[in-house]
Amino acid sequence: MNRVIEQDDVSTLVMNTQCPFCSVQCKMQVIEERSAGKRPAYTVIPTPNAASEGRLCIKGMNAYQHALTGERLLHPMMKQDGQFVRITWEEAYSLIEQKFTALQGQYGNDAIGVYGGGSLTNESAYLLGKFARIALRSKYIDYNGRFCMSAAASAGNKAFGIDRGLTNQLADIERAECIVLAGTNIAECQPTLMPYFTRAKEKGAYIIAIDPRETGTTRAADLHLRVKPGMDASLANGMLKVLLEEGLIDESFVQQRTKGFGELKAHLEGLNLEEIAELTGVPVKLIRQAAIAYGKASTGMVFTARGVEQQTDGYMAVRNFLNLVLLTGKIGKPGCGYGAVTGQGNGQGGREHGQKADQLPGYRLIENPEDRAYVADVWGIDPGELPGKGVSAYEMMEKVHEQEIRALFVMGSNPIVSNPNANFVEEGLRKLDFLVVADMLMSETAQLADLILPATAYLENEGTLTNLEGRVLLRQSSRPAPGEAKHDWQILCDVAEKLGRGQYFSFESAESIFDELRLASRGGIADYYGITYDRLRREEGVYWPCPAPDHPGAKRLFESSFAHEDGRAELIAVQNHLPKEQVSAEYPLYLTTGRVLTHYLTGVQTRKSHSLAARDVESFMEIHPRTAKKHRIEDATLVKVESVRGSIFVRCRLSNDIREDTVFVPMHWGDTQNVNKITNQALDPTCRMPGFKVCAVRVSPLVVEAAIGHLAK
Repeated sequence: MNRVIEQDDVSTLVMNTQCPFCSVQCKMQVIEERSAGKRPAYTVIPTPNAASEGRLCIKGMNAYQHALTGERLLHPMMKQDGQFVRITWEEAYSLIEQKFTALQGQYGNDAIGVYGGGSLTNESAYLLGKFARIALRSKYIDYNGRFCMSAAASAGNKAFGIDRGLTNQLADIERAECIVLAGTNIAECQPTLMPYFTRAKEKGAYIIAIDPRETGTTRAADLHLRVKPGMDASLANGMLKVLLEEGLIDESFVQQRTKGFGELKAHLEGLNLEEIAELTGVPVKLIRQAAIAYGKASTGMVFTARGVEQQTDGYMAVRNFLNLVLLTGKIGKPGCGYGAVTGQGNGQGGREHGQKADQLPGYRLIENPEDRAYVADVWGIDPGELPGKGVSAYEMMEKVHEQEIRALFVMGSNPIVSNPNANFVEEGLRKLDFLVVADMLMSETAQLADLILPATAYLENEGTLTNLEGRVLLRQSSRPAPGEAKHDWQILCDVAEKLGRGQYFSFESAESIFDELRLASRGGIADYYGITYDRLRREEGVYWPCPAPDHPGAKRLFESSFAHEDGRAELIAVQNHLPKEQVSAEYPLYLTTGRVLTHYLTGVQTRKSHSLAARDVESFMEIHPRTAKKHRIEDATLVKVESVRGSIFVRCRLSNDIREDTVFVPMHWGDTQNVNKITNQALDPTCRMPGFKVCAVRVSPLVVEAAIGHLAK
């Protein structure tokens, strides 16, 4: 628990909390010392938990800075004549009630959309889904986690019958003899996990990294496959073909515990390794080397992340890496498994309990009559009152642009920066009749809002989050809310009350919401029923599914069967095909995006941390020196990067660590540096993930552009 120590005119507040950023969810203490006449001093101490083992990265060490910044939103604010003016909470709620009621009266219930975030607690994520469907009675809800995990989630559900980030435990990593890291830069995105892989290497593990760039993660690997952007599924096909040719299939496992092998085998036999090498940019020799290393290892794990998943064939690409796991039988036993390396702090829990357009709590489906009936009973309504399935996050932006959605309620998200084709998204948001944003800081989206509601930060807001393992953790609250800020769940309850639906939102604490979530998830795929706050305090985390209070939680899935009715996993044949957007004479380079160590998501929080912002003040474009020379670009100069959708301006960094046909720009900045102004809005047909990781661009030195503009005048 938090405690205050008074000694020699110094007041010390010890706050027990956990990092608000990535999916590891590292625990820590933030110690605040106050003495007369001096500014508060802060010390951050990592504390052990089973995931991070007492480590913190630079983001976690400095996370308190954005929570305590003087730039926090402290009062409700309404836009008046283009400027924000302070109003009371009652005025804010009355404005929402007036606008929402009028718009729904004119255009129907679905005229209001709800857009959430993958960093919200389980309690707030659950309540946001309930709020959309019960308070607003709208089908339109989705969240930025669609851009994080949807490809891996849909692939896991289809192949295994269940989607949990990691099918086993992090502790299993050092038991693996071979590890495949596909499209994941753990060294920068989840750095506190790297010691697991270091220990595995010390024990003899062979690590294969698949990435178009050289990164901290690929440098730690034994083999780096520098794949062309968007060609991961084809590379997996090459590895599968080698496994088949070399007799490295676990035939007993495949026969007893999978289905679909005949079709997959026929497909692989018809493939040509030389053609795959040409498609992927990875030599046959290296494809064979990787496949044989993984196939011959007695234990092994495969991890995927956004590099594989944020593609227009992300679902099928992940399915092919799951084929790799299943054909070798490397799942359901120590040192074996699959992991989707979740990006956001609660990307896992956020989609399990109702923020996703097609889901109800516990991973129930909103179009399944039995699921609707069960959740409706928990909520005390008739199943017929529940709306149907909405659309994915980017498709919501299309509905906004078409003015089918006339008002939007955004909570803990920054869609104007995180969505692809961001100029189109901004145009749509400007068309809205009413935009409400609930957040702790002024984001690019909040700047466009008609109404801003100040929400609490991680130091102030108690709740549970589910890390990349599927381990539910309790984050304690440590400080009172600043100014007039309210917990996001309190805001939802208050608005529901104002809309005349308060009887369904009579919660007094995060724990009371969690108790209803437990019941709503009971019997579902993501069953939290056996998890309680008391257990979380005692055990420091419990894995789901956990169907009963005396159940230990499922630490390793699929030991004896998969979650399909017949107990078998599904194999699938994945075709080789090119990304939807190809390079051309006009746009000759591939653009890929990602993260840097010091920043998180759209940078709203980390850019408010002086320690983090000072390390990476601006965005950049990484480009190979030979490519830069061809395009008359010099190191550290400003460049223009263009696609068919728009352009951005960033500083150039020459690097031998990237393919010559590819440039890289991180995703943490807005405005003229917002890389999503140029990324591809094309969606995966299955999971509706946009193709962030591959689009065609051209680059040019900004000085030349300026000179041409001057001459034209």
